[in-house]
Amino acid sequence: MEQSYPFVVTVASEKGGVGKTTIATNLAVFLKALREDLPVTIASFDNHFSVDSMFAIGRHYGPSVAGLFDGTPAADLAQMGEFGVQFLASDRGLSPPDDDPGHLRRALARSGLSGILVLDTRPILDYFTQNALLAADLVLIPVKDRASLVNVASIRQTLEQIGGDPEKLWLVPSLVDKRLKLRGDIGIHQFLTSAAEERGYQVVDTYIAKSPKVEGLATNLSSRTYPVLTHARYTNVHHQFRTLADFVLERCEGGGRPANQCFALETQLSEEVPLARLRRLLPECPLCGEATNGEDGSFFQDMRTRRRGFVHKACQQALLDAASLDSLPLEGGVLVAEKAGSGETDREEVLSLHLFDADGEAVGSGEALAAGGSLWESFLRGATGRDLHELFRDSLLLTLDEGPPARFVTKEGYAEFVRRRRRVMREVLLKAL
Repeated sequence: MEQSYPFVVTVASEKGGVGKTTIATNLAVFLKALREDLPVTIASFDNHFSVDSMFAIGRHYGPSVAGLFDGTPAADLAQMGEFGVQFLASDRGLSPPDDDPGHLRRALARSGLSGILVLDTRPILDYFTQNALLAADLVLIPVKDRASLVNVASIRQTLEQIGGDPEKLWLVPSLVDKRLKLRGDIGIHQFLTSAAEERGYQVVDTYIAKSPKVEGLATNLSSRTYPVLTHARYTNVHHQFRTLADFVLERCEGGGRPANQCFALETQLSEEVPLARLRRLLPECPLCGEATNGEDGSFFQDMRTRRRGFVHKACQQALLDAASLDSLPLEGGVLVAEKAGSGETDREEVLSLHLFDADGEAVGSGEALAAGGSLWESFLRGATGRDLHELFRDSLLLTLDEGPPARFVTKEGYAEFVRRRRRVMREVLLKAL
């Protein structure tokens, strides 16, 4: 990968104890293991020196991250560390040189650094965290409970205030104890994912489990912190970090089709469409497989992966005809197709359908067969990119509007869709409880 500016991954949380540094350090190791030819660098603005404990070779730590803010090129600050990962030494005495949240972004543009740069941050939205957020191409936010989930709003608000793009934000359920169940036998991971998506957040399709073995890697008789890659093999966490690293590499290496190949409109969109949104936009109808241009039919979005696209009007009608609904769809409404997880129902092949009007009020429900080569099975596979058995409490939204569905990928139109999505997913979540 040739690039003059590193792909920056910032790991941030306003709440301590959510596994932020564990994710940052282990992510760097897994990224390097998966792409040996890709330069991977890590730095931390926190003062606990965990980065140094994992990556420093011997006692020589070299120049610190403070150099990023005094004009020293990052390539001159980075030194080779363990596992082939470059690192910048931590600094307990960091002091803001100015009040500019764009300082780091400009510094990295002339840094001489390539590949991927992972930034660990402080559990406060201070000068250094704001700089790391604005410089980021991808922001990973670990959440482990309701409190940390609520705090995400502060990060999003701060990023917007300093001129950043909230589309960069992705939540990572962290320190998940699979033994704990909430009301209605709902697990922590399921709750965090559903609650986050109801708030309009993007959630990575994995989680980091709570593991005594992993906790022990940073608590031992030596001063060394060991990575999951080498010291926790054959564990669920090992597989989860592999999945997280794959996600980051996909985002770094393009993550989809170029914007000008996603779909062709006869007329140009009148509003700016963020590239990240177009990268997850499918160029074909997920039911018939034919190309779509966004001029007719419906807009859909898979809540887990944020894959989105357009369904031809005839295909939309075929799906409705193949469903058992207790009321007719209303113009301006939303249809939510929900798939229960394996083992949670003896009718895994049946989708639950929820109908909502333009105001987000529930107006009907129904079911649809999602197996045996049915239309809904084909639609789900095309829309989500996964087979039926891979879906776990997944939801897919389908708009029921007249007019070009392409408007839902524009800035104003997507904001309208998000408002609808929040209202209907809140109702779907309440039904599940």
